[in-house]
Amino acid sequence: MLSETATVGGIFSLAPLVVFIPLAGMIFNMLFGGRLSQKLVGGIASAASGLTFVIAVLLGVALYNQHGEPVVVPFLEWIHIGAFQVDWAFRVDTLSVTMMLVVAGVGTLIHVYSVGYMHEDVIHQGDPSRFRRFFVFMNLFIAMMMILVIGDSYLMLFVGWEGVGLCSYLLIGFWYEKGENGIGNAIAGNKAFIVNRIGDVGMLLAMFTLFWVFGTLTFDEVFELAPEIAATTPAYIGLITLFMLVGVTGKSAQIPLYVWLPDAMAGPTPVSALIHAATMVTAGVYLIARSAPLYTLVPESQNVVALVGGLTAFFAATIAVGQNDIKKVLAYSTVSQLGFMVAAVGMGAFVAGMFHLVSHAFFKALLFLASGSVIQGMERGHHLEHHAHEHDLKPRKKKSKEPPFDPQDMRNMGGLAGRMRTTYWVYIVGALALAGIPPLSGFFSKDEILLEASHLNTTVYILLTIAAFFTAFYMGRQVWMVFLGQPRSAAAEKAEESPAVMTLPLIILAVLAFFGGLLNLPGPHTFGHWLEYTFEAFHLEMETLPFSLPVALISTLLAVVGILLAWMFYGRQPLEKGQEDPLRGILGWIFTGMQRKWWVDEIYHFLFVNPYIQLSHVFAEYVDWRFWHDWFHEVVLAGSFNQFARFLNFRIDAGIIDRIANGLGNGTQQIAGQMRQIQTGYVRNYALSLFLGVVLIVGYILLR
Repeated sequence: MLSETATVGGIFSLAPLVVFIPLAGMIFNMLFGGRLSQKLVGGIASAASGLTFVIAVLLGVALYNQHGEPVVVPFLEWIHIGAFQVDWAFRVDTLSVTMMLVVAGVGTLIHVYSVGYMHEDVIHQGDPSRFRRFFVFMNLFIAMMMILVIGDSYLMLFVGWEGVGLCSYLLIGFWYEKGENGIGNAIAGNKAFIVNRIGDVGMLLAMFTLFWVFGTLTFDEVFELAPEIAATTPAYIGLITLFMLVGVTGKSAQIPLYVWLPDAMAGPTPVSALIHAATMVTAGVYLIARSAPLYTLVPESQNVVALVGGLTAFFAATIAVGQNDIKKVLAYSTVSQLGFMVAAVGMGAFVAGMFHLVSHAFFKALLFLASGSVIQGMERGHHLEHHAHEHDLKPRKKKSKEPPFDPQDMRNMGGLAGRMRTTYWVYIVGALALAGIPPLSGFFSKDEILLEASHLNTTVYILLTIAAFFTAFYMGRQVWMVFLGQPRSAAAEKAEESPAVMTLPLIILAVLAFFGGLLNLPGPHTFGHWLEYTFEAFHLEMETLPFSLPVALISTLLAVVGILLAWMFYGRQPLEKGQEDPLRGILGWIFTGMQRKWWVDEIYHFLFVNPYIQLSHVFAEYVDWRFWHDWFHEVVLAGSFNQFARFLNFRIDAGIIDRIANGLGNGTQQIAGQMRQIQTGYVRNYALSLFLGVVLIVGYILLR
């Protein structure tokens, strides 16, 4: 039996505010933001996210004081149909509070950073009026993510699940009229939306099957009945968990539905940090952790989940090696790190997976925001260079046509360490944490997953270890290409550091990325002990493996080797302007495959998109137009109607109805013509007629 939830009251009654505070910030800026300055709009949105974080902290403290006993806070009656009841209720336990702290805490730092970033971005993009819209969407996202993590049922979780999908679409396509051919960003938003809808079909099937098997969608009721169902029909639990995995591959960007996340870099950089690194993409990991009582009943599903995560971690890491866009490197890194998390929760190492989720939120948000600082620094340098040329009185030779300047292309960078000192040092912290170098947070969280994999699944352990090596290499490659060596463009030579409103959140995230590993050091008050309150409520045994020196040494050694190899190729002899990547000459077509993302998008277009377009053309041209419109509509419907109308017109209306009507008219005319002869106008004739009438009447009476 599940442990009873604690009595609601006190601090726990504040739980609904984690949803309504960001909604209030959103609504306020929608109604009144047009009259406020950018600083006030950004301040209100940031304050809403910050207050949400404060509420999450209070909930966490209250939960700790009652030894982690979960609390369900009822709010509204929702769906009551017979015995099926799902209410709008908030579940406060250590798992949901952890997610709330990450979402609201990291989200607040990103909001503050966005005030400075979007101030320049809206000017650069030529539409300052969208500043308010951006923060409206950001607050809405925080609210939807809170619904996802604090809901007490799969149905409420799904509301937040779809809500963050909507926000992702809105924010990826925020500059929808920009990008390649003026529609590139809109296409990226559509791609994210459509791919996530494919995953959502799996999530819907999982919920339909849950309702069919359990008759409920509330967590406690499902998890209480699960062992009994598994004992009689384990195939049902396996089917539910595999359907959930389809949803996870969409939301958390795993093979085969990971392709949307790299294209999502079309959105403003704070979007990449908030939605596609620290929060939304971890929703799938949270779903599996929340559904731990189901997954632990079907080891076959766990093995499939772990293998999907391991393959994704390895595959995405190879692609990141060949990317030249600073954000695309981090995007594929995110896909890879999500693979680590999915593999962990798939193997049953729920604490390790959640620990890496928290750690990753720190250093990946840091890296994305720092990349945004680099991009805007390059844009400022490019603006200064362009401004200098406009005031240059010397005649300049016309240059041949060159591609437009790309501030995100690492081949245009170099030497930024001297121009952007703060961004450089925080980027180093984030890169080393991601590479797994001790004592930074990534070392502890990633090694805990590798340790679990070494005991639970050798294949996954090998895949993750290779992915860890590639991670160190591509981050070393990125640091040397971006910050070290000589500037490879005029923009890099004149790049400027970002304002304090952007660098201060970077420094805070750098501190968290550096010391975040302390959260799960051995002791009575560790992160693992905190999460055990939730998992032990469902009688799940959370085994803590002792520190393994061989695993730590292997991963650290591989990380160091990866960084040294990056130095050999990109640091010892830094790239010069226009120089070909040294890996191309060594790896040949393999490096081309990495750059081209192993042609996965092309394969998907060949197998799915193009056939779909062709099938759509067939349906549009032949089924809809030629069959439905030209034949069925024009010939069958319109032709039959016209024939029937002609029949009614000529046969019924003209042939029968008109003849009857005309016959009545003709008969009336004939009778009137005969009757007209009686009307002579002579009085004697009328007197005679009257006399004869009287005689006839009197005679008739007498005869009777």
